[in-house]
Amino acid sequence: MIFSNLKLNSNEPIYYQIEKHIKKTIENGILSSNSKLPATRELSKIIGVSRNSVITAYENLELEGVVYTIKGKGTFVTDKNIALKGEWNIEWEKKSNEYADLSCYLDTVKSEIPWERGMISFKSISPDGELFDVEEFKKAFLNRIALEGHKILNYGYAQGYKPLIDYLHLYMNKKGVNTDNKDFIITNGFTEGLQLILSSYTNAGDNILCENPTHNTSIKLMKLHKLNLIGVDIAEDGIDLMELEYKLKNNQIKIGYLTPSYNNPTGIVINGEKRFKIYNLFKQYNVPIIEDGFNEELHYNNSHIAPLAAFDGKNNGVIYIGSFSKILFPGIRVGWVLADKKIVDTLESVKRCYNIHTSFLDQAILYEYLRSGAFEKQIKRTRKYYKEKHDFAIKCLDKYLKPKYIWGEYGMHVYIAIEGIDSRKLLQKCYERKVIFAPGDIFDVNNEKTDTLRLGLSRITMEEIEEGIRIISECVDELKIQ
Repeated sequence: MIFSNLKLNSNEPIYYQIEKHIKKTIENGILSSNSKLPATRELSKIIGVSRNSVITAYENLELEGVVYTIKGKGTFVTDKNIALKGEWNIEWEKKSNEYADLSCYLDTVKSEIPWERGMISFKSISPDGELFDVEEFKKAFLNRIALEGHKILNYGYAQGYKPLIDYLHLYMNKKGVNTDNKDFIITNGFTEGLQLILSSYTNAGDNILCENPTHNTSIKLMKLHKLNLIGVDIAEDGIDLMELEYKLKNNQIKIGYLTPSYNNPTGIVINGEKRFKIYNLFKQYNVPIIEDGFNEELHYNNSHIAPLAAFDGKNNGVIYIGSFSKILFPGIRVGWVLADKKIVDTLESVKRCYNIHTSFLDQAILYEYLRSGAFEKQIKRTRKYYKEKHDFAIKCLDKYLKPKYIWGEYGMHVYIAIEGIDSRKLLQKCYERKVIFAPGDIFDVNNEKTDTLRLGLSRITMEEIEEGIRIISECVDELKIQ
């Protein structure tokens, strides 16, 4: 109670003491703008004084503009900025730790050229929202709420929503993965899955082997954990096997991180035979694998390509991270990790320390959507849509740019190299013409590969694809002349 510490004296008028106390309380920030004061009758009883004294105090404060009265509702603190006594300004930039400083340094959203209205942006590989089946999503939401009510609005379990986990067991079985003695933990997208694994099974200074180039977010997380990134170059058919074996043999690798399908940024899909060789090399040198199942659902041909986790059978050498983010609804942030039960048990405890659990409401809606059969229709529609864009982009690249090479298999992006061109200088010149893209150095473990760039195709029109590539080609020609 704000008047509990009001000590009245006999030297000053009571109304004046009440006024001073209210002003001091406001100045100290205890009473904020538009806060309601006690009614005059109530306050007179609380502090044991005449009601007239309280009325006089309130009237004087109102004349000074400190309070205002609304008839029938009461007296309130004026809505105006009142300077608090004594400044307190912490220099937080000097207090941030190494983790925060490195996070800011690696944050490409802040450091790279931002999107502006009117631009043709090849930066994003987020799915096109126009493909989202919103009506089916609404049905899934209503059906699940009707079935489970308040249960999915309460706290859930760190491991995840059991019906979704059961669905994922069957889903991964269809991919050829043996889930005996394995289990799932539901995560906030792919990023948390990788974060949980690195937090649990790596230490600062460990060597982690990965394709080079690779996913920028993964590079950031690995660097934040102070890991030594051992990159293995990629050829047109995927990771270089000879270099892979050499680095597995001659470096004390703690764990490997691979994206066999639609490597980001190259878009390369490694064939089944080569995957088998990769798996066996890691097995030979006793190095476990983190498999990023990025965009596996976009496979266009009829022949299924098994993930590395399928070769693992009943073994426990592969940890698989999956999500539907590039096919369904990335905004609900639901991913998963499939691994040996002992690993999942550990990750479950680590996740509880981070965020208790992934939203049960989101998991339940996603499960209902998946079980309804809408997912299969969505995949077919999505594959066709991105294949058409990809084919068109290849034609435009051949027509206007003729790069040194074009990599990518019918995905949401293509990766190109332009001989003799620094992609950073090219980006700056294109930016002046309202076109932006992702320069290749952000995907390189050593910030190299400066003659490469990734063109995201998912969120721009066919017309923008052609116009954007034409402008990039003209900028390349200008740079070559200089």
